[in-house]
Amino acid sequence: MELEAAVWIAISLIILYLVWETVSPILSPIIIAITIVYIVYPVHERWSKRLGNRGSAFLLTGILTILTFLFIIGFALWMNDIKHSITYYLNAFFQWLLSFELPQSTYELLQKLLEDLGRRVDEYVLGYTYSIPKLTLQAVVMLFVFYGVLVNAKGIKEEVYSLLPGENRELAIKLLNSAANALHNLLRGWLTFSVVKGIFMAFAFYFFGLANAGGAIAAGIFTVLLELLPFLGGWIMWLAGAVYLFESSMIGRAILLTLYGIAFVSPGPDLVMKPRLGVERKVGVNALVSLVGIFGGLIAFGLVGIIIGPVALSLLETLLEEWKRAKTMRNSA
Repeated sequence: MELEAAVWIAISLIILYLVWETVSPILSPIIIAITIVYIVYPVHERWSKRLGNRGSAFLLTGILTILTFLFIIGFALWMNDIKHSITYYLNAFFQWLLSFELPQSTYELLQKLLEDLGRRVDEYVLGYTYSIPKLTLQAVVMLFVFYGVLVNAKGIKEEVYSLLPGENRELAIKLLNSAANALHNLLRGWLTFSVVKGIFMAFAFYFFGLANAGGAIAAGIFTVLLELLPFLGGWIMWLAGAVYLFESSMIGRAILLTLYGIAFVSPGPDLVMKPRLGVERKVGVNALVSLVGIFGGLIAFGLVGIIIGPVALSLLETLLEEWKRAKTMRNSA
């Protein structure tokens, strides 16, 4: 029996290794597809009542297909401009942070973060600029996974719960709920809200003549990153743009950009929309954990790390709470 068990363990490990080697090159589009499914699923539920499950999924996939290939076209046309602009914004932002009197350890951490983020940007550009077919292939994989997961979402959920172990089922459910809560707060609240602000900021930079199309897109991306930071926000971008316009003697544009930024980027939407949507900016220790999760995940896993990092830390927090609860029960017994 022991020999048979060892053989089956070896076979299982080989199968898992082969599956991992097969899936790992397309892991990012799979994660992105599942993420988008999670964001749009409430819309899918509403549309399914009129169009049916497959009809709603097909329509949403069609919309995503159009947006994806528009993105690829824009990527091919403007990626170098976007890269240079993001690098410029990152350097300017970190130089501004480093101008404050910071502890030596914080100063070194910020410098390391700047180097890592710059390297990541270069890696992404070099990885895709000369390989548009690779990007297109990953987009096709994302679209197929998006449709498949959207159509079979309920069945997948039931299958996941059926596979939970019987002995530690309560802990497994807590971990799933913790991951779901982290995804809900990050994706349907914080990240989606930040992306909308980024779109408004990109439009403002282009409309007010602060940047070309590539630079405006980079400004939108950087606004999203700033919104993800617990203590800062997108107001930094419109304020920097307004100061630049003011110093260039374009006072009228500076005033209009300021009013636009307050109304559509920050703090207007934070005061009006966030309470209605249940989106809250974290403070204190939670803010530090969020910061570590987002940027640590970004450095470790790339773009999808923005999702993986916070979820992983949320799961760790649940395990620690469960461990403390079990320890307290043992001590009181």
